[in-house]
Amino acid sequence: MTLNIPVFKTRVKTAVIYAAVMVTGLLWNEWSFLILFSIVHFGCWHEFQKLASNIISSTEKHFWWQKIHVPLLGWGLMLMATSGSIEIQGYPISEAGEWIVRFCLVMFTLLFLFGKKYSSAELLTLLIGLIYLSLSLALLVNLRSGWIWGSSDQENSIATLLSGLSGFVTTVLLVFAIWINDTMAYLIGSVIGKTPLTSWSPKKTWEGTVGGILVSVTLMFLVGKLTWGANWELLLILLATVVFGTIGDLVESKFKRMAGVKDSGNFMPGHGGFLDRFDSILLAAPAVWVVCYLMYR
Repeated sequence: MTLNIPVFKTRVKTAVIYAAVMVTGLLWNEWSFLILFSIVHFGCWHEFQKLASNIISSTEKHFWWQKIHVPLLGWGLMLMATSGSIEIQGYPISEAGEWIVRFCLVMFTLLFLFGKKYSSAELLTLLIGLIYLSLSLALLVNLRSGWIWGSSDQENSIATLLSGLSGFVTTVLLVFAIWINDTMAYLIGSVIGKTPLTSWSPKKTWEGTVGGILVSVTLMFLVGKLTWGANWELLLILLATVVFGTIGDLVESKFKRMAGVKDSGNFMPGHGGFLDRFDSILLAAPAVWVVCYLMYR
């Protein structure tokens, strides 16, 4: 696979804007983090339902209000996952999330009993979306909240980044490790890649995949080691991030092949849609959450 210079330039230009938005959402405060991934959540659901409509044609026949209740329920889970770390005039938005979940469950029950009937395939699709998209991003939000470490971690200063692992630091490391892994896998695969990784994603190669993982883990671990003396715990988190991030990329590629499309969307020229851009996070976040829970909770 040779390096396509025009495509690479388009990807770089788009990535600059994407990186600016992502860095702002990641580093500003916990509100910006929640708003950023709330947008990602609904964008991913929109594209997921479009892919599902290509696979299961009957899903296209539902009205918008018959499609929004499960994504809204998932957003309620994300608000609940803040675990009391974000408040509006003393009112935790996690409690608002609980009410949203209750409302959506009632709405879904009424639609199921009195509205248009859902096939078993459609119900399975909604369940997969709830787990694959909403639960994954809810666990990412929960990581950011600091709940696993037993504290609300809203501090966004450089001092916190230098102090060791926490909710803020872990989510920043997760996203940056995925960025480096994706970029290096693309570059290394373009230059020396010869062995196809899988039929799910024909352009990916073993050389690029392994090279991206090694560069990402090594670079991020060295940063942690030199900055705050990080140990094997950071190494384990980074390995979980890049390995499951790579699997997440492949899973989304499989969905696209089933739906017969090249990209899940087109909101980012050269990068595709929300699912194309955040597919790695969707499996990396639950994996890192489990690793951190086992180590620190």
